[in-house]
Amino acid sequence: MTNAVIVDVVRLASGKGKPGGALSGTHPVELLAHVLRSIVERNGIDPAQVDDVIGGCVGQAGEQALNISRTAVLSAGFPDSVPATTVDRQCGSSQQAAHFAAQGVIAGAYDIVIACGVESMSRVPMGTTTIGQDASGPGIAARYPEGLVNQGISAELIAAKWKFDRDTLDSFSAQSHQRAADALSKGLFDKEIVPISVTNAAGETVTHTADETVRASTTAEGLSGLKSSFYSEKYAARFPEAQWHITPGNSSPLTDGASAALIMSEEMASKLGLTPRARFHSFAVAGDDPIFMLTAPIPATKKILAKSGLSIDDIDAYEVNEAFAPVPLAWAHEFGADPAKLNPWGGAIALGHALGSSGTRLLSTLVNNLEATGGRYGLQTMCEGAGMANATIIERI
Repeated sequence: MTNAVIVDVVRLASGKGKPGGALSGTHPVELLAHVLRSIVERNGIDPAQVDDVIGGCVGQAGEQALNISRTAVLSAGFPDSVPATTVDRQCGSSQQAAHFAAQGVIAGAYDIVIACGVESMSRVPMGTTTIGQDASGPGIAARYPEGLVNQGISAELIAAKWKFDRDTLDSFSAQSHQRAADALSKGLFDKEIVPISVTNAAGETVTHTADETVRASTTAEGLSGLKSSFYSEKYAARFPEAQWHITPGNSSPLTDGASAALIMSEEMASKLGLTPRARFHSFAVAGDDPIFMLTAPIPATKKILAKSGLSIDDIDAYEVNEAFAPVPLAWAHEFGADPAKLNPWGGAIALGHALGSSGTRLLSTLVNNLEATGGRYGLQTMCEGAGMANATIIERI
């Protein structure tokens, strides 16, 4: 069987996803174009050799509309002959792009493909794509007569079901910032972050190289004073079990970012004189209760472990997206996972969650962590809107 290998994976340092954030003055097409251009340049690839570019983006409206991946390919200066498509599996969009890319290589459809993702939450705010209309329709209303809920309510339900108190959630969140700050101070992200020139709020051109969302001074005590983000009388009556522990401090922040992975067959890497960094070992996708919404990483992980023949203890690092603190905590509880292996360089609570970019962002950190620690297997899983998840196992080469 043809092996699909990761030759390189890069990302931008995160920007706060609001006006004035480090990346907010840059058009999202240019964010994605920059990582595309960077990954081919630093690996000496002729972009004309790329068979396809598969990108993830959740807010496909406004500046991110009309197949932003193709627009970014052209903006990056790639030849007209390089095609591209943009996929939406919500927060797992670029992880799904990596699945499609690697599976295309394994199937023999591609020799070289780039999986990528972008999200500018400062310029295309959450909710833009629905333009104030009902995106569900009558069938969903009939199936869920009380209505679906937002992800914050889902996070509250997970916290209640797994009995995570406020201190547990805030302590985990503070640890995410502390781990990320420590990794930043040691230069552990240097290999994955590509610098980008941006215009700051003062109108000056500066080089952005460090994750803006990381707060090194964060403590659980400091987070304990924050108020609940999602409490309402309506939801309190519907879900009396909810304790209303979810706050801005134990949630991922609105984020701008872009990332890209260079994926090819092992044979093509050898032909080009490139050294693969990892290979794709196994893939899985799963669905779960859309009310709980964020629990699907659990069945997705069960599925991928069964497919791979590996146990949770065989995995050297786990990247479980920190959309909200209860998500990785519930996942770890269900698998008895080693907490030291869980998001060891911090997660999305600190490093940010630029929705369409997060999948390949997690992949960049996972590859680098395995290389830094000498680990062999890495597992990545991502909760997604409407109760879905992707899971990926890679093997360091």
